[in-house]
Order: sequence, then C-alpha cells, then structure tokens
Amino acid sequence: MSKESLMTLVADDLDNSRLQGLGMYVLLKSMSDAGQSQSQVTNELFGRLDSELFATFDADELVAYTSQRPRLTFLGDHFAAYQAPRIEIYLMTDGMDRKFWFLTGVEPDLKWERVIAEILGFIEAFNVALVVGSASIPMPVPHTRPVGVTAHGNRKDLIENISTWSPTVESPAGITSLLEIRMTEVGRDIVGYSLHTPHYLAESEYPAVAVATLEYVGAALKLALPTDKLREAARLLEQQLAEQLEANNDVRQMVDGFEERFDAHVKEHEPRSLLLDEDKQMPGAEELGASAEHFLSLIENTNDWLRNGREEPRSGDQDQ
Repeated sequence: MSKESLMTLVADDLDNSRLQGLGMYVLLKSMSDAGQSQSQVTNELFGRLDSELFATFDADELVAYTSQRPRLTFLGDHFAAYQAPRIEIYLMTDGMDRKFWFLTGVEPDLKWERVIAEILGFIEAFNVALVVGSASIPMPVPHTRPVGVTAHGNRKDLIENISTWSPTVESPAGITSLLEIRMTEVGRDIVGYSLHTPHYLAESEYPAVAVATLEYVGAALKLALPTDKLREAARLLEQQLAEQLEANNDVRQMVDGFEERFDAHVKEHEPRSLLLDEDKQMPGAEELGASAEHFLSLIENTNDWLRNGREEPRSGDQDQ
C-alpha cells in the first residue's frame, strides 16, 4: 500500500525553467533556537523580500501538539486566532532579483525519514544546486566578541577554515542535521552553519546572531539578504549591554572571564572546545542554564531588558 504524500505543491508553473538549479535555505524552528534567531531571520526575509508559497507539508501529521503547543488568543469570553503549525517551501527573490527556495516553519516531531524523502524528491525534481541550513546554539562565549560559528557539510570550499569551534561530540539530532547526512549519502551538496549565541542571552532576542546567520547563508548561496534592520537592533542591544557592564561590576567581571577564555582559545588554536572542561567533558544543559541564571540575576530589571526591542512574529505566524 502506497503512503499518501506529506507534501503538496500549490504553485501552477511547475515546469518553468526559472525553477531549475536554484539554491535552498532550510530554517526550521527547533527546541534549541538560541537568541530567537529563527523568528528574527524569518521576519526579516518575509518582511523585506518577495515570496511565493510553493509547497506545504501536512503539519497535522508531523507535529506532536503536546510537545509544541500552538498559540491562540482568548478574547474576553471566547478563543480565537488559532496559529496552526506550518511547514512550507517558498520561492523567494533576494535584493538582486535572484531566486531561491526557502523551507521554513516548525521542525517536525514525527516521520523524519518520510519528510526527508519528500524533500529529496523536491530537490531532485528542481535540481536544487545547494542546500544551506542554519542553527543557533547556546555557548559560554561573550557578547563582546564576534559571533562564532561551526561550519559543516560536504562542500569543503564553503566550510574549510571557517569554524571557530570544531568539536567531536555526541548531541541530540535535528531533522536538518539528518537531512545533511541523507543528502551526502545521495551525493547532493549541503552545508550548515551553527552560530554561537552567548548562553546568558539565549532566551532573549539576540540580533547579532541573526545578522551572522544571514551573512553566512547569503555568502554560501550568493544572495543579497537584508540585514540593515537587524544590524540597527544589534547596535542598540550592544549599547544597553555596555551600560549594564558599566553599572554592575559583578556582571563586568563575569563577562571578563568569558572574554579571557574566548581570547585564549582563539590565540592558541587549541583543539579543546570552549564547551569542554579540564576533563574534556561537555557541560550539560543544567550547568549552562545555572550559569545563565546567575548572570541574569546580577542585572537589575532583567525582564525589561530581555523584552526590550522584541517584536511580534510576522510572516511565520500570520496567515498568508
């Protein structure tokens, strides 16, 4: 018995030659979206670039609602505005009128191999030239240094001598990571860039990591992606953080420690990861979380600071 497809093509001009040989950017909302990079990047792309919905996945078959609770609105005496989860492929146009595919939405909880098989079918049908994925991970690094990256994939020209951290570790899988493995198995080009977000800022919007994401993706796919609004937000946050450091010596000393460790790693080019302790053991989520909580506990009006500059999600959560 054949299985019904999880993906539906909704566009009409499927045979148009302009659709052949494009690149694809994959950005799915995962549980470890440090610095809220996914929502910032998605808002920037949909807010500044032309987009055409091309394919949809049956999210109702793929999302476990108890693990990813959809949002809705309660209006005094009734519920409304249910935000159903979405997994979609758009045809986007960059600032130089160049086309690319954008696979976005929530990360599926279920049927990963079937989803990847259908993505691979799409890639084969439209002869996708290169797939680029991105992620943002919490790291014990200071916000006063450039955003680091771990580059991976099978295109050596796009990843060599780029990573600021190249570990050998075991970590929880993500569907984009599995897609990288499956694409390599069938000889298709794919790379990924995992950006490093200061772990003490992982729960707030951190525009600098969104800027870095768009820079790496744009360079790999040869696209002109918008970053000006995010750059301005990053400058404002940097000013606010600088004021916090100036006003609070405990915070300053903590960041000084992160800077010292970061600079020593960069200077010596040691193979030991920034995340590894003297016994080369990776600190767990609880240890990182405790460190982040301690940092934030030193800052007055933490909630106001973290919320400052946030915007409501736009295209990713709105009806098209």
